Amino acid sequence: MNEWKKLSLAVAVFLAAFYIPFSNPRVSSAILEAFYMLQEYAREHVLFCLIPAFFIAGGISNFISQGTVIKYFGSEAKKWVSYAVASVSGTILAVCSCTVLPLFAGIYMRGAGIGPAIAFLYSGPAINVLAIIMTARILGWELGVARAVGAIVFSILIGFIMAILFKKEDEARTTEAMVGFEEEKDARSGMQNILYFASMIFILIFAAWGKPAEDVGFFMAVYHIKWYLTGIFLIMLAYILIKWFKHEERVSWVESTWTFAKQILPLLLAGVMVAGVLMGRPGTDAGLIPSEYVAAVVGGNSLLANLIASVIGALMYFATLTEVPIIQGLVGSGMGKGPALALLLAGPALSLPNMLVIRSVIGTKKTVVFVCLVIVFATISGMIFGSIF
Repeated sequence: MNEWKKLSLAVAVFLAAFYIPFSNPRVSSAILEAFYMLQEYAREHVLFCLIPAFFIAGGISNFISQGTVIKYFGSEAKKWVSYAVASVSGTILAVCSCTVLPLFAGIYMRGAGIGPAIAFLYSGPAINVLAIIMTARILGWELGVARAVGAIVFSILIGFIMAILFKKEDEARTTEAMVGFEEEKDARSGMQNILYFASMIFILIFAAWGKPAEDVGFFMAVYHIKWYLTGIFLIMLAYILIKWFKHEERVSWVESTWTFAKQILPLLLAGVMVAGVLMGRPGTDAGLIPSEYVAAVVGGNSLLANLIASVIGALMYFATLTEVPIIQGLVGSGMGKGPALALLLAGPALSLPNMLVIRSVIGTKKTVVFVCLVIVFATISGMIFGSIF
């Protein structure tokens, strides 16, 4: 940090301390809400969502060859394969917009093209099967179907557009990654690697398995035995690591995991606090922006209502499944069906913490384009849906 940046930071802190009306009840409650939200995030998401995701990202970085990633997800890969896999990934991974980040960073840094990587980034949290079912049961089958179809189509379209806009940069990045690259001989069989990653993925899925708002048969049954299933796969992973991995490989895996954690976690936690100040925790009305203001501007099906719903969804942090009861409350307060869909398509896939991390991985320009595409597509979809229903 140069001296001018240090001076600017000092001036900003001084002005904030001097002018922020801390005695105002709304301001003081919003600041407290930021710490409540940070605590809630740490308790509910770091241990059971982020840490497993960091270890999977570390595994991708160490044990999936660069040639394999580029072959199936690089700029020259078969488009129907790479986009098909990326666009339906969320049906397997029940993750939120923050938990998907280490996985996205892992495949992107390993050589995946910007298009498939972005398709995975969007679809991962957007088409969680339980979230789609809850949307259909609580908000109506029309919203459930529209959300599922919109999420898959959006992930492919946004990925394609990103690939076209940044084609030259992406090809140069892939070419640079392959310079001097020699495919190394894997110490394990393909089946052994599959079991290694499958065990970690199932640990992530079951450890992060949320309690359904309603008794949704299979999903509630899994919730009751989630820790037994998690324990089984932890034992399986421990056996695999002891039997099939060398000591130096395990050390390298942990080091890569720590590298992803250092890069991503501070930005996430800072973003969670800012989101807490602005919006408050989901379901509360303690942020700087009152919930009644939100409900007032997203009524009807105008372009402005859909756009505002998309922007709010893009900025607000939704933990997995929390978006459904929140939107149920907003609909009850007068939110239109079009803006509800717009928020469902923009909200789970984006958040302020999510944007900060994406920027650190792909840069400011690509992040701005990605966020704008999500907001535009969500807004258009909301208007079309609202005009039909």
